[in-house]
Amino acid sequence: MYASHLILSADRAALPRFDFPSETLTLESLFANQPTDKFATGEAVFWEGDAASQVFQVAEGCLRLCSILPDGRRAIIGFVFAGEMLGLSCHGTYRYTAEVVAPARLRRLSRARLRAMEEGTEQLQSLLMARVFEEMTAAQQHIIVLGQLGAEERVAHFLISAARRTGADQKKPVTIELPMPRLDIADYLGLTIETVCRVLSKFKRDGLVAPRGRHALVLRQLSNLQDRAGEIDNDAPSERPVAVRSPAVWPA
Repeated sequence: MYASHLILSADRAALPRFDFPSETLTLESLFANQPTDKFATGEAVFWEGDAASQVFQVAEGCLRLCSILPDGRRAIIGFVFAGEMLGLSCHGTYRYTAEVVAPARLRRLSRARLRAMEEGTEQLQSLLMARVFEEMTAAQQHIIVLGQLGAEERVAHFLISAARRTGADQKKPVTIELPMPRLDIADYLGLTIETVCRVLSKFKRDGLVAPRGRHALVLRQLSNLQDRAGEIDNDAPSERPVAVRSPAVWPA
């Protein structure tokens, strides 16, 4: 296992409460003054089964989250990009290994210190709970992707999800960075690398995407990609008929 230098001493005294500044608290400000560690491509930040003593924010780079199945196969359960948190929903031990795909800088915060901070403000509790809910929603959606969507739908959904994480205006062409190899994308989507390459080539021929440099793709027709993924842009009018459903009414 990775002998982490990040683990705090178990007998450390209880940490004090924290007083946050009056301005609006964000997760970015929470990590602003925390220690930063650099990791090279291929390094593990932590291994599956290590004590989950730290929570991280990715300041730069990209990581893949993976687990090794009993028969030796690798399952990739997600990717983490700059600005996102890592390890928040893990309690006791990390449930996956976090490996660096592109050179990364991570800010770290001990879970003990985070608990002390939570005691000081309800606003922080709400922020952290919202982030855990986001992880749960993403995991539930990924189950649907793997269980119900075809190959083209899966790849299109992956590209659309990457575009959303950039925060860019999705009514215009969006450039996304994909530093991970095609094999990683295939493992994440439950496809073969040949299938992923075939689908991406088809999207290029159809004018939906265009390569830019070694690791970037320009998504040229986002609405078309959303249709390929079985999704509709909620902010744009659609010509598809919309089924009207009555809201659920629960007994008093």
